[in-house]
Amino acid sequence: MAERLFALLLVFAPLSLVSLGGGPSIFAEMQRQSVEVHGWMTAGQFTDLFAISRAAPGPGTLICALVGWQAAGFAGALAGALGLYVPSSCLLLAIGHWWQRRGDSPMRRVIERGLAPVAVGLIFAGVHTLLQADGAGWLEVATLLVCTIALLRGASPYAVMAVVALLYAGLQQAGAIGR
Repeated sequence: MAERLFALLLVFAPLSLVSLGGGPSIFAEMQRQSVEVHGWMTAGQFTDLFAISRAAPGPGTLICALVGWQAAGFAGALAGALGLYVPSSCLLLAIGHWWQRRGDSPMRRVIERGLAPVAVGLIFAGVHTLLQADGAGWLEVATLLVCTIALLRGASPYAVMAVVALLYAGLQQAGAIGR
């Protein structure tokens, strides 16, 4: 049990330090570590935990506690959460102090400009990993693209979710997609 808790810390602490762009930027590596490297769950189970973490109130990174729970029960949930939140919080405190003292520094602007595309790339990798883990086909990919375009054009996220839910319910009733 102690080995598994230590493994959870070793997975989540480094991810904590590279979570540029928030939780979505580390989902790909979190899934790889949880499923392929450590075998704590299947790809489908990870996708289910991801869905639960997104539906629950609070930050989407709560998936770390769910992965920890799956791997080692309550102690694993605690190890996963502490492993993900403590290192980045400490780093943020240190960097925040430096950042405030160098408000107009050219180095600060270079760092901000360089990290933005890295964060976007990490988020895209996370989306790709989740689509693969879920076994997404052409319908899911088309839904993703249409939703992205609608949201970029200012559509309400609630309206987009409602339309997609109704569309998929209709397709299921018609027998066009499985249960």
